Amino acid sequence: MTQELIQPKDAIQRLILICLGMIFVAIVVIVGWYLHEIADPYINEVLSRQGDVSRGQAIFEINCAGCHGMEADGMVGPSLHHVQKHKSKISLIQQVISGKTPPMPKFQPSPQEMADLLTYLEQL
Repeated sequence: MTQELIQPKDAIQRLILICLGMIFVAIVVIVGWYLHEIADPYINEVLSRQGDVSRGQAIFEINCAGCHGMEADGMVGPSLHHVQKHKSKISLIQQVISGKTPPMPKFQPSPQEMADLLTYLEQL
């Protein structure tokens, strides 16, 4: 019985193909998730509205400042300054409404209130 040896060149090519396949799958998953989330009617409604900073600040002070601080610089919850640099608008909306980050409670403001809150957070 003859055993065929795998040449180093073949092994590298296989490894490259496997890596490219994994990258492709990751891209498909991310794009699919993004398209699914952008199809959410609540998120679409929020993103279609113009937010108001002063109303957003009032919503923040009533609902968020107890944990994030009046200046959004963190207490129980983290600082929210420059949060838009590491979270997209969609991620921020999901963070607020999901309740999946204990101890942060689930909170579903109206689409306009959420747009106002996003506008406030973006200017921190």
